[in-house]
Amino acid sequence: MKIVAGLGCIDDYLTLVKAGVDEVFCGYVPYEWNKKYGSLFPLNRREVLYYNVQINSFEDMKILKKMMDRYKVPVNITFNYLYYLEEQYEMIAKMIKALIDIGFYEFIIADLALILYLKENGIKCSIHLSGECVELNRLSVDFFNKFDISRYIFHRKNSIEDMKACIEDNKDKNIEYEAFILNERCHYTGAFCNSLHCDEMIHLCKMPYKLTKENKFANNFKEVDQKLEAYMESDYDIVDEMEDSDVLGGTGCGLCSLQKMKIAGVTHLKVVGRGNSVDNMKRDVEDLRKALSILEDLEECEAFEEKMKDKLFCNKCSGSCYY
Repeated sequence: MKIVAGLGCIDDYLTLVKAGVDEVFCGYVPYEWNKKYGSLFPLNRREVLYYNVQINSFEDMKILKKMMDRYKVPVNITFNYLYYLEEQYEMIAKMIKALIDIGFYEFIIADLALILYLKENGIKCSIHLSGECVELNRLSVDFFNKFDISRYIFHRKNSIEDMKACIEDNKDKNIEYEAFILNERCHYTGAFCNSLHCDEMIHLCKMPYKLTKENKFANNFKEVDQKLEAYMESDYDIVDEMEDSDVLGGTGCGLCSLQKMKIAGVTHLKVVGRGNSVDNMKRDVEDLRKALSILEDLEECEAFEEKMKDKLFCNKCSGSCYY
């Protein structure tokens, strides 16, 4: 399985390459777009301006392409907002065409209308279907196959059983599959989330809230009631979560499930990180590489999990499990 990591600025590319990444992905939001639409009509799901999350100039993209040619680590460009205005498709297509002309070919897209627009205008590229498009099950994958997808990125809420069923049932065997492995676990499903991840406000999924029953006597969903009681008994505190955020996988981790993901047919592992500290990203990639190395040596799931936890976590597992 290959490691795919988020890139916030071109200065971080070499650091991630040396850490052992196989691919990187980044956002590209040129000045012309920001001038016309600002961050309220974003190109991708990072609606921010004030820190290193996007690459903002075409000249930087040219430099990144030269670095890609030198170090042979591919770069995928993200245009994964849920939808765009009709007037925006022509502008986006011109951006993608310009990027193709300088040597980029892989694009992460969530909006099916944009995929159709590119095809209708003869713009040939490799499309990774974003997890923001919510590939729920085998039927959805069968539908998406009509769009010549080269890679499916499973969304955060897919179980490994869901992934395995989608992969095994897919008649097209030349497709790659990517799944989340580290960071930014969210209790919302991206395809149904209309929150802005902007400069001015905390992300909606990170706002503290009180979880209660509307009617304490209601008993319609017994399993939910049991989980709610367990949650209350755990005395969970958001401050504790913030203190643990520096632990490997502190905001989301799937390392214990690496073997199951490999058996399921997952080919690429996503380390979320656009806007994260490059030092943390370097550590994440290096530790994921170590975990994959342990996986090669140990076939049994329990033995792998025990050795991996001992080697990487030192009894500081975050408990923020993806799977």
